[in-house]
Amino acid sequence: MTTAPPPDAALDAMRPVLPADLMDRASTFDPAPRLAALSAAGPIHKIEHNDEPLWLVTSQDAARALLSDPRMSADRYKVKRLRDKLDPEMRDKFAAAESRSGSFITTDPPEHTRYRRLLARQFTMRRMRALTEQIEQIVAAKIDAMIAAGPPADLIRDFALPVPSLVICELLGVPVADRGHFQDDTIELLDMATDLEGLIEVGTRMHRYMWGLVQVKRANREDDLLSELAHTSDMSDDEMVGLANLLLIAGHETTTNMLGLGVLALLDHPGQLAALREDPDGLMDTAVEEMLRYLSIVDTGIVRYALEEVRIGGVTIEEGDTVMCSVIAANRDPAECPAPDEFRIDRPRTRHLSLGHGVHQCLGNELARIEMSVAFRELLRRLPGLRLAVPAEEVHVRTTSTIFGVKHLPITWDVP
Repeated sequence: MTTAPPPDAALDAMRPVLPADLMDRASTFDPAPRLAALSAAGPIHKIEHNDEPLWLVTSQDAARALLSDPRMSADRYKVKRLRDKLDPEMRDKFAAAESRSGSFITTDPPEHTRYRRLLARQFTMRRMRALTEQIEQIVAAKIDAMIAAGPPADLIRDFALPVPSLVICELLGVPVADRGHFQDDTIELLDMATDLEGLIEVGTRMHRYMWGLVQVKRANREDDLLSELAHTSDMSDDEMVGLANLLLIAGHETTTNMLGLGVLALLDHPGQLAALREDPDGLMDTAVEEMLRYLSIVDTGIVRYALEEVRIGGVTIEEGDTVMCSVIAANRDPAECPAPDEFRIDRPRTRHLSLGHGVHQCLGNELARIEMSVAFRELLRRLPGLRLAVPAEEVHVRTTSTIFGVKHLPITWDVP
């Protein structure tokens, strides 16, 4: 068995490179004041951070242009000066091909294209929609448990965290008995406060477990994504382990925070909540898109590295420079979205970066939309009078995670 050298390369790519005053939100839903000011001043800004030039992209058009430009790489290890800044031993481990096998979010074509094609067969629209019944069952079971226990409940602990975790484990084929510990592991991995020793411990634990699961899937074919890849693709064990852990993290941590923040946004906008409760069939699709845009939970943005000089928006990005496409800023671009600071669930669908863009656009975008639609519909239908169980100021956000969200969301509802 190959030992993974944590922190994982995919995790490393998600680490923030922005100064705190560009990340500390003005409120739960609004960008940092300095970020908002830069957005109003222009689409691209050069700032210095950690002794490296950093280009901050704040407009939708510029971000999309750069994210679809083949001269912009998702792989920081292609930039010599960034490799040289790492500890030599850790640099060699990170640079090793097997250490990043399967982590296709940090690769470029043609390597990325191979992974993408293999996974595209598993993430078809038909297959995602076929999962809807299972998602409905999972959502119903978690709401049943909350109702049985009676209010109040912690929506994060009792619903928003377990639902997407169970869904992605169902898709991958993780045994039911093993699903609980993945929730704690992924939270620790994405917490910027976790030190290197902690990252090594949790990364190694996840790697060892997934290695064993891959061997099970190779020996016994079942109706799940890992089994299909094990028996129909040429992926190595290292690749399958890296890919499975990446999907596990990406497949539930983001949706967890979308569910928690989405409910909080609805409660913070009672008129929008009432409209969605009254007409879920007519408004759910646009409500989900507006939540993706408005909440912008990828707090650190999308990072790329210039493999050669790139001229865009009147500026020259030099070879080796780091580019950060700010999701929250681009999603509030007034040129793309009128009155962008308003939360309107009936807003006509607009472009946003919440699911990425270009060759790295999220493969599970349809799955995420289905999970959100089912979850919000059933929460509003089955929990009449849904409201916070504590004053709004007592709802605390996660300030150290690369994915923005709330730690706990105490809720209550009317009991017949």
